[in-house]
Amino acid sequence: MQPVDARDPETLELGGRSIARGEQKTVRLEFARLPTGTVIDTRVHVFRGPEPGPVLLLQGGLHGDEVGGIEILRRMLRRGLFSVRRGTILVVPILNVFGFIHFSRDVPDGKDINRSFPGTKKGSLASRVAWHYMKQVFVHAHMGIDFHTGGARRDNYPQIRFTTDDPRSFALAEAFAAPFVLPSKPIPKSFRKAALTRGVPIVVYEAGESLRLDEFAVEQGVLGTLRVLEHLQMIEHDDARRATSSVQLNKSRWLRAPRSGLFTACAPNGSYVHAGEPIGVVSTVHGDKSREVRAPKDGFVICVNNFPVVNQGDALVHLGEADPPPTR
Repeated sequence: MQPVDARDPETLELGGRSIARGEQKTVRLEFARLPTGTVIDTRVHVFRGPEPGPVLLLQGGLHGDEVGGIEILRRMLRRGLFSVRRGTILVVPILNVFGFIHFSRDVPDGKDINRSFPGTKKGSLASRVAWHYMKQVFVHAHMGIDFHTGGARRDNYPQIRFTTDDPRSFALAEAFAAPFVLPSKPIPKSFRKAALTRGVPIVVYEAGESLRLDEFAVEQGVLGTLRVLEHLQMIEHDDARRATSSVQLNKSRWLRAPRSGLFTACAPNGSYVHAGEPIGVVSTVHGDKSREVRAPKDGFVICVNNFPVVNQGDALVHLGEADPPPTR
């Protein structure tokens, strides 16, 4: 990790406002306007402890339809869980306001902000939002947690993803202690990739499904975040000390539809399956044929496609593999 006070100055400047140590402020940053002229701004809740320490960025709603992360941060703000002893917490509940108000993953021009980083000042709308965010908010961060859900009706069992071969993000993932911990390579032009290029470790919490709130996924997100804050000695909270264990996966694979039709899953999300065990069935709509989908190896079901109508080749179940396999 970087020195914890490397970018934690006596006074933090954000959006033209000064926030001293020990202060809490909410800053509105104007990133763009609607065609009507209505200002689109993003709120950044700043919590500063009296002592220097790490600057942790917590962000949700990078994809506007992924409301689970928004609810995690809203719930933590409402409960007053950011009583910071040392360092600074930057909380951004909704990064992609455009997508949120349109129930969409993307901005109105169809571009994905999370494929537009680090952005450009005079690029597309998605690129401009990414550029402003990097220049105004991200520049302060030492590390961060990016909250996501599954997209396209896919339901992720709570899991934390860290950058492969990055011990700093692995340490954050271990501290978060989600049910599953999974290494993954950052996607080009993603926020995590742009952060890694700048030496800032980011972990991604993936849990639940877009446009739905899953109580288990939300509460796991709250508790995991508290554990990270406790690990960084930023807060003291009894819930953060609860004993928990994660299954560390080393790789994963998508099992895809062998034919088009209707998909029915039969292996519960989060469950352990053996090689050859059926995990779902794809049937024709006329009922004359069906094909079982079986696990090719032992592993854990970490995501299930909840949309029943599938085309051949569609992703059905995400299977995570541990090496060695856990003892049952």
